Amino acid sequence: MEKFNAMRTRLLQHLQKKAIRSRSIMTLVCLLLATTSAFAQTKTVTGTVTDAANEPLIGASILVQGTSTGTITDMDGKYSISVTPDDVLVFSYVGMTSQSVKVGTQTVINVTLKEDSQVLAETVVIGYGSAKKRDLTGSITNIKGEELANKPAMNPLSSLQGKVAGVQIVNSGRAGADPEIRIRGTNSINGYKPLYIVDGLFNDNINFLNPEDIESMEILKDPSSLAIFGVRGANGVIIITTKKAKEGQTLVNINTSFGFKKVVDKVKMVNGEQFKELYSEQLANQGDAPFDYTGWDANTNWQDEIFQNAFITNNNISITGASPKHSFYLGVGYSYEQGNIEHEKFSKVTINASNDYKITDFLKVGFQFNGARMLPADSKQVLNALRATPIAPVYNNEYGLYTALPEFQKAQINNPMVDVDLKANTTKAENYRASGNIYGEVDFLKHFKFRATFSMDYASNNGRTYTPIVKVYDSTVNGDIATLGTGKTEVSQFKENETKVQSDYVLTYTNSFDNGNHNLTATAGFTTYYNSLSRLDGARKQGVGLMIPNNPDKWFVSIGDAATATNGSTQWERSTLSMLARVIYNYKGKYLFNGSFRRDGSSAFSYTGNEWQNFFSLGGGWLISEEEFMKDIKWLDMLKIKASYGTLGNQNLDRAYPAEPLLSNAYSAVFGKPSIIYPGYQLAYLPNPNLRWEKVEAWEAGFETNLLRNRLHFEGVYYKKNTKDLLAEVPGISGTVPGIGNLGQIQNKGVEMAVTWRDQIGEWGYTVSANLTTIKNEVKSLVQEGYSIIAGDKQQSYTMAGYPIGYFYGYKVAGVYQSQADINSSPENTLATVTPGDLKFADVNGDGKITPEDRTMIGNPTPKVTYGFSLGVNYRNWSLDIDMMGQGGNQIFRTWDNYNFAQFNYMEQRLGRWHGEGTSDSQPLLNSKHSINTLNSDYYIESGRFFRIRNVQLAYAFDKSLLAKIRLQALKVYVNIQNLKTWKHNTGYTPELGGTATAFGVDNGSYPVPAVYTFGINLTF
Repeated sequence: MEKFNAMRTRLLQHLQKKAIRSRSIMTLVCLLLATTSAFAQTKTVTGTVTDAANEPLIGASILVQGTSTGTITDMDGKYSISVTPDDVLVFSYVGMTSQSVKVGTQTVINVTLKEDSQVLAETVVIGYGSAKKRDLTGSITNIKGEELANKPAMNPLSSLQGKVAGVQIVNSGRAGADPEIRIRGTNSINGYKPLYIVDGLFNDNINFLNPEDIESMEILKDPSSLAIFGVRGANGVIIITTKKAKEGQTLVNINTSFGFKKVVDKVKMVNGEQFKELYSEQLANQGDAPFDYTGWDANTNWQDEIFQNAFITNNNISITGASPKHSFYLGVGYSYEQGNIEHEKFSKVTINASNDYKITDFLKVGFQFNGARMLPADSKQVLNALRATPIAPVYNNEYGLYTALPEFQKAQINNPMVDVDLKANTTKAENYRASGNIYGEVDFLKHFKFRATFSMDYASNNGRTYTPIVKVYDSTVNGDIATLGTGKTEVSQFKENETKVQSDYVLTYTNSFDNGNHNLTATAGFTTYYNSLSRLDGARKQGVGLMIPNNPDKWFVSIGDAATATNGSTQWERSTLSMLARVIYNYKGKYLFNGSFRRDGSSAFSYTGNEWQNFFSLGGGWLISEEEFMKDIKWLDMLKIKASYGTLGNQNLDRAYPAEPLLSNAYSAVFGKPSIIYPGYQLAYLPNPNLRWEKVEAWEAGFETNLLRNRLHFEGVYYKKNTKDLLAEVPGISGTVPGIGNLGQIQNKGVEMAVTWRDQIGEWGYTVSANLTTIKNEVKSLVQEGYSIIAGDKQQSYTMAGYPIGYFYGYKVAGVYQSQADINSSPENTLATVTPGDLKFADVNGDGKITPEDRTMIGNPTPKVTYGFSLGVNYRNWSLDIDMMGQGGNQIFRTWDNYNFAQFNYMEQRLGRWHGEGTSDSQPLLNSKHSINTLNSDYYIESGRFFRIRNVQLAYAFDKSLLAKIRLQALKVYVNIQNLKTWKHNTGYTPELGGTATAFGVDNGSYPVPAVYTFGINLTF
């Protein structure tokens, strides 16, 4: 038995060892098979990429979908790449439609890429509908929302600067400030602002929109596209379409950025020691006693004192989702921006919601809503920081007060920190905006579509301003403490409401005939528009009662002395009724015709019987590239020539009812016993009984072309606009009441060009684009011979027939008088008694004397040329975009240092003043009593030419294959620098200077445009 057990044990041990050995062998075999299988899954795929003509495509990109792995084709269009059967290859080439191919069992994959028809079939939004861009005969520029997103701008229009030919944008550095936009020049003496259309609703501003909520913008510039807007289209139209959901899964997007703003171009002023040198010399020149500088030994840079590096942030979250029947979009944004002057701050909260529901295959309804709450900044001026002397200290530590300025300044100029710090946030304002529409759309009889839209926009703005009691340290007064101003508190308040109501009823017919040879889209519509505004203003002072507390909760006109109360109001309402029609037709896709008509009736001219006026446009185009004789030109993809003519209207006037003047206070009369004073009233002006709105007649001609497989796009156009029947005021004779009539004409003409080259070289892609605009503005007639409109703080801006609008008027400087002999040999100056060192004016009319008749045009604020450049480079997941822009041919009139009401600090250039024969022939002597040197002359003219690196953005997008592991759709991080560098030729902070229609390009102490540095994250899941 023991022997049997021993044998059994040995047998079991043997079998166990064999089993272990077998398992080891099996494990090894499995590992080898698995390894072999893994290696077998990776294989090399080769192939050739060609075009429709079977020509090899050199440099075509082949990319493994969802990764950065890829290659490019060689000179013969061939490629080779290592992949797995589960991979998907994406083949792409500039100007052609991309193709995706799953590898599977294939080892050779040949691909033929077709031309991208979207290049020609791009759809753009036009008035009351949309159309293929190839079918249009006008000038419409489309801007995608992606070009506006991720930029540090509170108003989306700011980011368009330098990107669109024919559109001049002047940005302001103030927190929350709106840009100024002029499309193809200044068309009227009564305004220049374009019409904005937000989701179909006519508007005058879009500062309530969040840039992240914008899907696209269309800028309409030519008569063919503008005539459909009739009386509102004269200054151009910008159509904004906000985002809506696209069919697919629900997505959440978060985009946040933050950074800081810095003033990089400061005005060059003298320091403390240099001021003493120049001021002492000036006093000696004037024969005044020397100034005692005891206690005035500071060296203050007031610009450094008031400026700060400011914080800025933009944040947006959106949720979007759609199914075949229902779609929704909800976006919420928050923006906060500090000003570069201390204590300035602006904030904005926005909401954008839309919902579309397809009830049946032929019936759809929906709504769109945009809302905003804005808290405007209590903005301050930089003027005092430029004018205050640097020898004054900022602060007195002993008294804990800011210091008053020296005797020669303190009566007219305060310590700059008084406004910046002590009066900070003494204006509280809140602006609310709600804008939206509801619509219904029905398709019927196969080719018809009817859409009814009801829109409303309501704005409610209110503000309160408090005047505090301000004390400063002043060693020249008893007790060393001085109270500025009246020494009494004040409060003012306003409330303004504006309502816009619009309804649109539009019928569209679309059809093709004769096997597609005839293609027609016809539109007819009926619209109404109502606009009203009411505003109340009130103010109260402290009076003899208690002071008004420095507490925002108390800043209302119900407080203060009722005996000091003042009030006022503004109110108006007006409406328009319109009928419209448009035809877009092409024959065989190559002969194009666009025609539009609009009849507008406006209550603004109901008192004259001229409330109705008709506007129309005609446009033609020829797609030459579709002709048979052009088919053999392989490098030409598209060539279209086009021309259009139309009439437009302008009702952007400063009077709600120009034909019905308000009454103004006139002479009073005394009647009766006891005597009673009866006030008298008279019309503010006498309107012409045939008064009507301004009318624009415009035409343009140009071409568009795509070349080299759509890699090169070029378009050019010549335009000419004549604004007729300008509403102008006729001065009364010998103090009589003035009149108003249609008396004037302005012409703008020029050339617009835009070119884009885009290409892909393997994993490198790049885009280069440029645009250029020339403009010549001239007032052809105005009221009567020799009549001029004079505007500006120094009466320097003139508008007169034969000259550009708002041109600068004054004396030409021929140098500086060097000696008495120089004066004796020069034309006699009858304006003033001159001495050596004074400015020498040119004898323009050649009569041997310097008289007022020698004044002439010394500058033009309208740029002769504006331009922009853009460069985009991408490599794998990296992208770099650089935008540049500039202008030339215009001048700036500097006025902020051209006053004698106080002694100012000196600009650095005054160190080169005349102080003896031969010392200077451009800078006059220092003597404020010589008024000849402060007359309007080209001494104050500076070049408005500049070139700016407008925006630089570097971004990195993470691989989608990596993001999928953490359930993210997309993730991009970016850094952005705005206004990186400006090369300019003026002495002020910026060469960008806006203004009114008749007075612009004037530097009266402009706010600096800072460089903005931001970092952002864009996340989608």
